[in-house]
Amino acid sequence: MAKGNVQLLGSWVSPYSNRVQMVLNLKSVDYEFIEENFYSNKSERLLKANPVHKKIPVLIHDEKPICESLVIIQYIDDVWTENGPSILPSDPYDRAIARFWAAYIDDKWFPCIWVILLSDGADAKKTAALEEFNKGLALLEDAFIKCSKGQKFFGGDKIGYLDIALGCFLGLVRLIQKMDNISLIDESKSPNLFKWAQHFSDDDAIKVVIPETEKLLEFAKVFVAQVKASGINK
Repeated sequence: MAKGNVQLLGSWVSPYSNRVQMVLNLKSVDYEFIEENFYSNKSERLLKANPVHKKIPVLIHDEKPICESLVIIQYIDDVWTENGPSILPSDPYDRAIARFWAAYIDDKWFPCIWVILLSDGADAKKTAALEEFNKGLALLEDAFIKCSKGQKFFGGDKIGYLDIALGCFLGLVRLIQKMDNISLIDESKSPNLFKWAQHFSDDDAIKVVIPETEKLLEFAKVFVAQVKASGINK
C-alpha cells in the first residue's frame, strides 16, 4: 500500500478540485486539503507547485506536485492500487472511451456551464449555451447507456473515471437550476442521467464533497459580480 505525505491544493468551490477529493475519498487516501484562492492573489505555494498553468488542483505526494485533475486521478489510481477498485476501466477500449468522454466534458460541455453562469436573462449567448448544454446532455445520456451496461454508473456497478469527470459538475448544475429556476438534468429528457445523478450524489465518498447549493449561491453572487466588473469572461 502506497503511503507518504499527501496534500491537495484546491478550493471547495472548484469542480476540478472536487474531482480529486472524490477519488481520494473513494480510494481511502488520507490527505491534507489546503484551501487556495483560485481566481486572484494566488499563493506562492501554488505558483511554485504549478508554475506552468498556475491553477488548482495540485496534488503534492511526498513533496512531488502533480497537476491537472484528470492527470491527478490517473496518478492516484496508479499509485494506490490496493485501495479499493480501480477508478479507470481495466479494459483498454473502455478506458479509451472513458477518456474520450472526459475530454469532451472538459473541452466542450463545461464551457457551456460557464457561459450560462455569467450571462444575464435572455442573453443570446446564454440561449446558445443552453442549447449546446442540452445537446451535450443528449450525447452523454447515450454514452451512459452504452458505458454503464445496465448498471448504476458509467463505470458499471462502481463509481469510476467518467462518473467522477461528469459528477464533479453537479454542484454547478444545481446552482444554475436554483439561480435561473430551470431544470437542466431533467427526468423526462435524460432519465438515465437523472437516476445516475441521484445514485452518484448519495455515495458516502461523494456527498461530502459536492458543495451545498445555498453555499455556492452566496459565493456565486460575489464571484460573478467580480468577473463581470473585471471585464473577463473566459
